[in-house]
Amino acid sequence: MGEPDDVRRSPHQSEDEPGTTEEKDEALDRVVLEGRPRLHRSTPDLLATGTVAGIEVGVGVLALLVVVHETGSTLLGALAFSIGLIALRLGHSELFTEGFHVPVMVVVAGEARWTHLLRLWGGTLLGNLLGGWVLAWLVVVALPDLHATAGELSRGFLDRPLDLRTFVLAVLAGAAITLLTRMQNGTDDDVAKIVAAVAVAFVIVGGELLHSVLDTLIVFVAIHAGEPGASLAVWLPWFAWVLLGNLLGGLLLTTLLRIVRSRERLQQWRRAGV
Repeated sequence: MGEPDDVRRSPHQSEDEPGTTEEKDEALDRVVLEGRPRLHRSTPDLLATGTVAGIEVGVGVLALLVVVHETGSTLLGALAFSIGLIALRLGHSELFTEGFHVPVMVVVAGEARWTHLLRLWGGTLLGNLLGGWVLAWLVVVALPDLHATAGELSRGFLDRPLDLRTFVLAVLAGAAITLLTRMQNGTDDDVAKIVAAVAVAFVIVGGELLHSVLDTLIVFVAIHAGEPGASLAVWLPWFAWVLLGNLLGGLLLTTLLRIVRSRERLQQWRRAGV
């Protein structure tokens, strides 16, 4: 598909209009151009990228479990967990909830179809869970001292009633991880990207928000370890409820507002693709 003839200025922007409009358009153009290939990956590439992400986030979960086991502090564990989010960014792999902003903007710009987005979400989520399941098994075999810690943390997730409060905690987590994506896409400075990853990890883990993939990896460790109360049957309804909350948080609280803010530029992209 084509690109707008003028990637610098909207047809409605005058010469003396503030530069912030031009910067906003440039940021959106970068999102669309960089995000477009993600929606057109082959199936093997899609699954491999998601699986690697599950393993990388699993390393962050391992760091979290070690720190909580040694110190008893969830806040310190949150800082340790940021290793996983940093690895995702620097390793160019993909977490399922990272697909709530950039790929959606690509679809709204007319550079991919909604079926491409659903395929990206499904393949990435499957890969995340597969990579996390394998990494969780390795943690259980290698570090038996962490079994009880994983069991205690997982019960904190799974014992929650599937009520409004649980759902809102998931909504906030979805908004936070999507905000991380926006912040990291808004800068070319790797240091700033790392700072953003640490900050959002602290918010999600330290604030005890509920994230469908991140928390699931802890549950997987508890399941492999045979901890009481941890099983796939208990996990699945919890996962579905939290996943829905993450989707709504990422799409409605963050991405929708960005679409409204950039609607003129998105329309220009769609006209160029006709």
